[in-house]
Amino acid sequence: MDMDAFSAVHAPDWQRLDELSARRRLSGEEADELLRLYRRTSAHLSTIRSVAPEGALSAALSMRLSRARTRFTGARSNFLEDLVSFFVIALPAGFYRLRWLTLVVGAAFILTAWLAGMWAASTPGVISAALGSDAQVREYVERDFAAYYSENPAASFAGQVWTNNAWIALQSVAFGITGIWGPYVLYQNALNVGIAGGTMAAYGELDVFFSYILPHGLMELTAVFIAVAAGLRIFWAWVAPGRQTRSTAVAAEGRSLFTVALGLVIVLFLSGLVEGFVTPSPLPTWLRMTIGAALFGAYWAYTLVLGGRAYREGHRGDLSRRDSGDALRTA
Repeated sequence: MDMDAFSAVHAPDWQRLDELSARRRLSGEEADELLRLYRRTSAHLSTIRSVAPEGALSAALSMRLSRARTRFTGARSNFLEDLVSFFVIALPAGFYRLRWLTLVVGAAFILTAWLAGMWAASTPGVISAALGSDAQVREYVERDFAAYYSENPAASFAGQVWTNNAWIALQSVAFGITGIWGPYVLYQNALNVGIAGGTMAAYGELDVFFSYILPHGLMELTAVFIAVAAGLRIFWAWVAPGRQTRSTAVAAEGRSLFTVALGLVIVLFLSGLVEGFVTPSPLPTWLRMTIGAALFGAYWAYTLVLGGRAYREGHRGDLSRRDSGDALRTA
C-alpha cells in the first residue's frame, strides 16, 4: 500500500478530527461528526497497522485518536488532584469507617496483653521458659530490653521496623478474609508484649518498659489494630454479603481497605521514625512520650475530623464509580 497516497486521500478527515478535538465547545452536529471521524480514523489506523505497525504514520494517528477520545470521554483528573483526593477524602474515610472496630480490636489486645503480663509476673517458671535462666532474664531486664532500640544505627533500625510492621499490616488486610490470620497476629503480638511487660514488672522495671514502649507503641499498635480490623471487615463481607453477591461485596470491601493498607504504610513509616530516632534518644521520658502521644492524637484528629466529614458526604474509601465499574444486577 502506498502510504503517501493513503495519507493524501484521508488527510482532510484527520485534520477535521484534530480541529473538532481542539474546540472548547461542540454543537450536537459537531459532536456526532467527531464520533464519526473517530470511528473512521480508527479504521484507517487498523489498515495502516496491518501493513506498517511501527511506522511514523501509525504513531501519529494513535496520538490523534487519543486526543479525540479524551475530548468525548472527558479528561481524567491529574496526579495532584488524585493525590489530594486520596489524603483528604478516601484515606480518612477509610480509617473513619473502621473506627469502632479498631477500638474493639485494641481493647481485645490490651486485655490479652494484660492477662499475659499478669500470668508471666505471678506464675513461677513462665519467665524462665520464655527467656531462659535467671542470669539471662536479668541480662534482658537490665540491658537487652533497652539496648534493642539503640544497638543499630537509627536510620537502619527505623527502616527495618517500618518494613517489618508494614508487611505485617498488609498481611493482616490481605489474609483477613480467612477470619483467622488477623486474630492470630493480634494474639501473638499481645502475648509478646504482655510477657515482656510482665517480666519487667517482676523485676521492678515496669517504668522502663512503658518509657520505651509508649513513645512509638501508641501509633504502631494502633496501626496493627486498624489492619486487623480491615481484614475482619473483608471476612465479614464474605460471610454476610447482604443483598449483594459475595464476590461483589468482597470486591467493594477489598478496594476500600486496600486504600487503608496504603495509608498504614505511611502511618507505620512515621511510627518507625519515632521508634528509630525518638524512643532510644537521650530526650527526657516525658518529652519522648509527648512526641508519641502527639502522633497518636494527630492520627485520631485526622480520622475523626476529615474522615467524619468525608464519610457523611458518602465516601467510603472505595474507588470512584468510574474506576470501580458497574455491577450487573441479577435476580
